[in-house]
Amino acid sequence: MTLPGESDVVSPVTHEVSNQSPPLDDFDPLDCDPALREALAEHGQSEATELLRPLARQAGSATAREHGRLANEHPPVLHSHDRYGHRIDEVEFHPSWHWLMDRAVSEGLHAAPWAPDAPEGAHLRRAAGFYLWSQAEAGHGCPISMTFAAVPALRHSPDLAEAYEPGLRATDYDFGLRPPGEKSGLLAGMSMTEKQGGSDVRANTTTAEPLADGSYRIVGHKWFTSAPMNDLFLTLANTPGGLSCLLVPRVLPDGTRNAVRLQRLKDKLGNKSNASAELEYTGAIGWLVGEEGRGVRSIIDMVSMTRMDCVLGSAANMRAALSEAAHHVAHRAAFGDTLNRTPLMRAVISDLAVESEAAVGLAMRLAAAIDRGQRGNRAELDLLRLALPATKYYVCKRAPTVIAEALECLGGNGYVEESGLPRLYREAPLLSIWEGSGNVTALDTLRALHKRPDTVEPLLAELDRAAGQDERYDHQLRRLRDELTEPRPERARALSERLVLTLQASLLLRTAPAEVAETFLTTRLDGEGHTLGATGTRSDVLLDRVTPRKD
Repeated sequence: MTLPGESDVVSPVTHEVSNQSPPLDDFDPLDCDPALREALAEHGQSEATELLRPLARQAGSATAREHGRLANEHPPVLHSHDRYGHRIDEVEFHPSWHWLMDRAVSEGLHAAPWAPDAPEGAHLRRAAGFYLWSQAEAGHGCPISMTFAAVPALRHSPDLAEAYEPGLRATDYDFGLRPPGEKSGLLAGMSMTEKQGGSDVRANTTTAEPLADGSYRIVGHKWFTSAPMNDLFLTLANTPGGLSCLLVPRVLPDGTRNAVRLQRLKDKLGNKSNASAELEYTGAIGWLVGEEGRGVRSIIDMVSMTRMDCVLGSAANMRAALSEAAHHVAHRAAFGDTLNRTPLMRAVISDLAVESEAAVGLAMRLAAAIDRGQRGNRAELDLLRLALPATKYYVCKRAPTVIAEALECLGGNGYVEESGLPRLYREAPLLSIWEGSGNVTALDTLRALHKRPDTVEPLLAELDRAAGQDERYDHQLRRLRDELTEPRPERARALSERLVLTLQASLLLRTAPAEVAETFLTTRLDGEGHTLGATGTRSDVLLDRVTPRKD
């Protein structure tokens, strides 16, 4: 029986889903990243590839990707007081944050290279793991990185290192405020900058008064504190002897809460899953790390390690965006063919790919330099001293551009939050700012040149390994040599960029397939274009190398 208003005509199907790329879930990010595998092999760590395979597969799993989404959809919440009015200064996180943290800590990404029995190449392996796992979610890399960087700083005071380093190296994620000695694992944060100084930490006004028992009473307001929920902070304060570094636990050894007041969490552009705070020390107790008045020296190792992680994090974000773009264009059809078969899209993906490969190759080279420097190779330490701030400047600056272009490969779909790419895009500027924004790191490159002119020799020795293979490279190297002889502050950015591009070209010429190196030389050294894909250069090899494949 047909009711009034009904019709025997069948309604047309208006919501049939077609020509959409399938979800990029349960893929192996190591499988589509030969540049990482080649870098590990180049530095004597071929066996690390299979050791990293389970971590890589988990990073590409639907489970990890969903936890990454949820941790950002439900950002941390500060509870300054409990229901009765007691001050508690607690940060509440979504369970997905804890899931991500637990896996990062259990893999030793926070401290494995510092273990007494760490294998040869431990920093390189850890760098590769951090790079792979950060592709699942970037925000929780902050407390992992802070803890990793705190260990060498803490070693300036052997007694403190003996007390706290075992907990910092432990592979148990033990969240919650309890005395450090009662926890199965510890995490560290960093509390350096103040509103009046920013990167100029010597402008700090926080004070630390020495007490009779050897501790210090700290009073001050910190504008940015990384990982405020962690167990320990390394902080800068002015002591009678000058600017000094101190270790400040959230809970004192006797179980009482330290006078560390979390005033508010920062409402950031990105990095939503992670808590960054303003805090006040209202008579907090801390212990001196290193010598009084040598606070900057005490934390310089920490800054180097966190800058290394900025490079790794930027490379990871670029690689994650590239995977999304390459996957999408391999499945999306337009004008009679899949997008990845059209000449202009192939040019764009190839350009994205070569940027990613150059970044990861250089990141792994610097991680290998840390390993060699730890074994007493002075030349590698000198190379790191000059190349790391320049690399941090350039690679972190490239990330927003690369991710924006990858997002555009998805068209309107990429601009929608569900794609995950807006989160990557918002994350990208952070690592260029954190641990010294562009001008600071570029000027640090010049500072290394002025303070230690002999650091140029290990750099040039590294670059000379590729000399004579390509005239474009040789021309770039000559220009860099000229620039290094008269570095000027107004040219700090240009010098840093040229230094990094020459290093990347050197590595690709020596270790990458010829077509990859050729693409880089054509698009980066010839100066033919300033936006990705503008040169029209496209590479089947690069496209095949980076497109994720599922079993």
